[in-house]
Amino acid sequence: MQRHQVTIKEIAQKLGVSISTVSRALQNNTRIGLRTRERVWELAKLMHYVPNPAAIFLKKNRTYTIGVLLPYLQEEFFSMAISGIEDVALEKGYNVVMSQSRDKFEREEKALKSFLTSRVDGVVASVAAETNNYSHFKEVENFGTPLVFFDRVPRNLGANKVRCSISEGAFEAIKFLINKGVRRIALINGPSNLEVSDERLNGYLCAIKKFNLETSPNYIKSTDLSKDDTIIKMKELLALIEPPEAILTFNDYLALYAMQFCKQKGIVPNKDILFVSFANLPMTLYLDNPPLASVEQFAYNMGKKATELLINIIENPSDEMPPYQEILIGTKLIIH
Repeated sequence: MQRHQVTIKEIAQKLGVSISTVSRALQNNTRIGLRTRERVWELAKLMHYVPNPAAIFLKKNRTYTIGVLLPYLQEEFFSMAISGIEDVALEKGYNVVMSQSRDKFEREEKALKSFLTSRVDGVVASVAAETNNYSHFKEVENFGTPLVFFDRVPRNLGANKVRCSISEGAFEAIKFLINKGVRRIALINGPSNLEVSDERLNGYLCAIKKFNLETSPNYIKSTDLSKDDTIIKMKELLALIEPPEAILTFNDYLALYAMQFCKQKGIVPNKDILFVSFANLPMTLYLDNPPLASVEQFAYNMGKKATELLINIIENPSDEMPPYQEILIGTKLIIH
């Protein structure tokens, strides 16, 4: 049986008022008396009235919907970011629709097209590991839809960005390891096409130079962020004539993959090889042997700031605003 959708015309007929009165009352327009607004809302609730998004779009040219594109919803880092995104969106009266790229370029491209088809008012995105050109994101902007990147932001592309001071975090992580007395420090990084990978590498190299440590390209490994590739790179590091005494990883997940492989080879993590990572995910609190330290990136705050920026752009379009804005959030090394 097809469900009947209650209209504002039906509410108006039952109350004996005009359609425009009901419409304004449902928007809490103060031109309508308080008692009338209360009567409209009471009847609307009783009749299970639900606003028609198509009608709202035709009237205001806005769907009050934000598209959120992330690599993996299951990753704790991004789930914390989603909480920040949702909290701001709901407070401002926006709905959130989510899609995950699973770090695949093709899925990312299709998700953006779906957002445009659905006429979202704006997009918050974190770039997939496979992505090395951003034409599909430029299509979103060319369509007139505001776009804000966070965490994994595109390299060498003018865009609205919310990101962490990753280089400083990497520097502090290496400094922490040096204070532990180690000299040979490796980096298991993310994909080279991501700007956040560049930033980790820059912080790593700055610390190596600052503290007069010797390094080698053999100590610097890029991964596609998968478990399999992390294990491959860990094998290469262990096969070196002088294997590293400590390793900085792109995030906590890569540290755990590498540490698990070490255990399988009879190497004791944080004793034979020290590990420090990024993200400081809550799950590490429940591990018997987590990374020695992790760089807190404040995922919730990044999601919150990205959504605040996006909604501000949506609701205050102005030629006087800077073409693109960038918000930098500090990091903090958390010692476990």
